[in-house]
Amino acid sequence: MTNNDKEQLLRTLEERFKANMHRHENLDWEEIAAKLQALPEKLKSLEQMEATGGEPDVIGYDETTEEFIFCDFSKESPKGRRSVCYDREALESRKKYPPKTSVMDMAEEMGIELLTEEQYRQLQELEAVDQKTSSWVKTPASIRERGGAIFCDYRYGQVFVYHNGADSYYGSRGFRGLLRV
Repeated sequence: MTNNDKEQLLRTLEERFKANMHRHENLDWEEIAAKLQALPEKLKSLEQMEATGGEPDVIGYDETTEEFIFCDFSKESPKGRRSVCYDREALESRKKYPPKTSVMDMAEEMGIELLTEEQYRQLQELEAVDQKTSSWVKTPASIRERGGAIFCDYRYGQVFVYHNGADSYYGSRGFRGLLRV
């Protein structure tokens, strides 16, 4: 990232932070910005979250680990992270028309975590997202061992959790990430 890219990203994040104080009451942007400037690898992850359409913003502070927590707030599943199957195993098992990558590979490359079902539900308490799309969430090993994976969406004022084959992928399903800074 160039210095200009860093400055632009920090401006974008600051504007979003200030416009959405209901997501992070009692947190100070200056503290967050200082920590981001000291951790360029985290800034790079946020750049990738932004570039893929995630619109990341701060959702809290973990006092135990002393980390600020960022999450994707795009109204629908981030456009640059759709049409991907769940993990590498699922990708390699596809005989026809495999997607370019998988959720787990993409998240690892970006340096972010895939949301759990519980985190997805907490996100929906802050703001309704995925009312037309859906997002893969971290799948319990007991489901993944049987070839499945789970995803969520928000309809009728309710979070719904579904299952699919881990090798499936759709233009309306992506994933949301979480970053600890």
